[in-house]
Amino acid sequence: MEPTTSTETTEKPLAGTVPSHRCYIFMHSAEQPSEFPSRMSTPISRSLQLKAIKWGGVVNFGWQAHWAGTNPDEPAATVFSTTGGRLELSGLTLQNLDAVEQRILQHVERDRSMQEDDQILLFVCTHGARDCRCGNTGGQVFRALQEEVDRRKRLDPTGNINKVKIGSVGHVGGHAHAANVLVFPRGDWLGRLQAGDASAVLDEVLSNPARPMGLSDPPLMPDHWRGRMGLFKEEQIHLMAAS
Repeated sequence: MEPTTSTETTEKPLAGTVPSHRCYIFMHSAEQPSEFPSRMSTPISRSLQLKAIKWGGVVNFGWQAHWAGTNPDEPAATVFSTTGGRLELSGLTLQNLDAVEQRILQHVERDRSMQEDDQILLFVCTHGARDCRCGNTGGQVFRALQEEVDRRKRLDPTGNINKVKIGSVGHVGGHAHAANVLVFPRGDWLGRLQAGDASAVLDEVLSNPARPMGLSDPPLMPDHWRGRMGLFKEEQIHLMAAS
């Protein structure tokens, strides 16, 4: 069999490449994903993932600048669900994970909220030890987004750009689609982004609602849309085709 070339890979559709999940759990990391080993896990993250897999949750490690003081022994976590939006948790331990699971389940199973969040969080996969494409292209997009946010803040210190927080995340799957960016609370995943797309990404996220999206909401940046939290692969493909 002939090896797949990079050209053939990029020609494959992006829509439908997001694994089905109802919520995404970011374990706060004091270390940036660009410094992670190829496989990143802790006893707490493994135990929480064993619980979450039963109800459609994904556990990963994320980084934002203000998470730098995170205590790895009792980490905090930020949870996004298809219904409840954002939930902040603190002080996770192996001993309190049952209670943590119940709080997340209450958040996941609540009625869909149409209330907008006061934050827009963009998480770029920069996990270079897992795949160099995420380290290289992801790192470039991460820096470009940070620089564009800083530039806009200088131009308009009190503007909506202050809602946008740029972070990075460990392996999300889909190395060939690097750079990958996860947009929350919307739940949209974007792929094949380059540093030059930073301004367009920010324009799009700021001009669209900052709340969980459903099956009737159009894809964000269709040319780069991989899929959405809360939708099965077939639903992602159908939504793209109908847009």
